[in-house]
Amino acid sequence: MSDPKRDFEQAAKDVKSLPERPDNDTLLRLYALYKQGAEGDVNGPKPGFFDFVGTAKYEAWAKLKGTPQDEAMRKYVELVKQLTA
Repeated sequence: MSDPKRDFEQAAKDVKSLPERPDNDTLLRLYALYKQGAEGDVNGPKPGFFDFVGTAKYEAWAKLKGTPQDEAMRKYVELVKQLTA
């Protein structure tokens, strides 16, 4: 049986060497799943109105609020596997 934390860390390395850059929606999904898996629920203040990228990242992560970290890790690993296949 594999170690979910090790698989998660390996997926975080693998995502850096994807054959092509994913679309923005997929990048946001990767970001949100990674942050939820690594840190848990979103914390800190929401970025300012004119920080469009920061706001998009914050909101994507906030949508996963309440998702257990192990579930977010598993979904992140699955998504990276799909992208590297």
